[in-house]
Amino acid sequence: MHPRAVDFEDADEAVALAGGYGLTPDPWQEHVVRGWMGRRRDGRLAAGRCGVAVPRQNGKNGTVEITQLHKMVMQGRKILHTAHEVKTARKAFLRLASFFENERKYPELYELAKGGIRKTNGQEAILLTNGGSCEFVARSRGSGRGYTVDDLFCDEAQELTDEQLEALLPTIAAAPSGDPQQFYLGTPPGPNSVGDVFVRVRREGVAGKDKRLCWDEWSIPDETHADEALKHWREYAAATNPALGLRLNITTVEDEKNAMSPDGFCRERLGRWDSADVGSAAVDFTQWGRLKVLAPPSSGKKVFAVRFPVDGSGVGLSAALKPSRGCPHVEGIRFSTPSEGTQWLIDWLVERWRSASQIIVDGKGGAGYLVSALRDAGVPSRVIWTPNVGQVIAAHSLMAESISSGLVSHSGQPELDEQVRDAGKRKIGNDGGFGWMARTDSGVALFEAATLALWGVHETKRRPSGEGSGVTIL
Repeated sequence: MHPRAVDFEDADEAVALAGGYGLTPDPWQEHVVRGWMGRRRDGRLAAGRCGVAVPRQNGKNGTVEITQLHKMVMQGRKILHTAHEVKTARKAFLRLASFFENERKYPELYELAKGGIRKTNGQEAILLTNGGSCEFVARSRGSGRGYTVDDLFCDEAQELTDEQLEALLPTIAAAPSGDPQQFYLGTPPGPNSVGDVFVRVRREGVAGKDKRLCWDEWSIPDETHADEALKHWREYAAATNPALGLRLNITTVEDEKNAMSPDGFCRERLGRWDSADVGSAAVDFTQWGRLKVLAPPSSGKKVFAVRFPVDGSGVGLSAALKPSRGCPHVEGIRFSTPSEGTQWLIDWLVERWRSASQIIVDGKGGAGYLVSALRDAGVPSRVIWTPNVGQVIAAHSLMAESISSGLVSHSGQPELDEQVRDAGKRKIGNDGGFGWMARTDSGVALFEAATLALWGVHETKRRPSGEGSGVTIL
């Protein structure tokens, strides 16, 4: 997500300046720089906060250097660059300082740096005669105290804690430029990373509601199972590593795949975020409670839906009924664990398919097997519906809007209620699509199935051979 901006002169100038010193950006780096440096009509920066999550060794630091070079040299801005470790902060310092230390190659930058280049370990800084500067520190509980700057860069943001951020943010409160910026740069937090701040920024970036937040991310969907990722690792690596073929070789990626754990490879090279990062509740549970009815409709167009969760935790079966008048009704029928198998599900659907307009089956974990089993048992192909990604996204949007607008009812089943209460949002695709994701270990398969069933009764035009008596029949 990039905030609206109308003036990209600074970004174009930054790209040209860096290119003149041998730092020619990749197309993706130029895209990020434009988001960071775009300005509004009133001349102020469009983004107050900027974040990037991209797998390692793709050139994130080059994007930072392009931006910092322009801010210091052309705008005279003061920068504080922070990192989790001393060695990382020092590496960043040495890379940026190299532009100002080569008198023969870059004499104008060398002259600007006569303000001083401080190399004392832990106190590294580049001070320019135009007032611009960049100071480098490793983060600690009080590492930001004593600084007053325009721009705060937080590298290795997956390790940034709230306590550290609270010590750092006051450094830009009285920014000399009067137009400060925050930058958060990193990779998805691992199991041993704190990650609270970066997770929160990412969540807000994906939601797209903060018009002052610029967020760029290269990742596979959060819900992608490791087995699927490894099966299609070449395609996923190409989609999530913008520097593949430039400074990153596919053979290196393959070696990483063979050496890392599946989850580690998904996180470090394919940019997958922990699926537990689902933020706040997706559904207003008080509003959901208002939709409970004591007497559900007994006839109408009916759809059964089956959802196999991406984590392989079992299977959920739900149904929806759309009467000739009034809003549709949804109910959860059953959730079973892998140890219970799926024969019960096959038998249940085979016995009742004639009363339904459609049977929707979703989820790569068992959808293919179930569809084949149903066809073998005599269920016509026209009755079975396997939705594509766009349809799944549409189904979730429909359920969210139906709950909000009071256009769906339910019977107040405890298990379905618990899953609705527990549901958070997971990102699907890059255009604002979402699905449900459990915020605890209770799962949301029944709610996901109910979501698909609700969409199905709105979309299907097929009339069943027998109406049946309602969705509660088992």
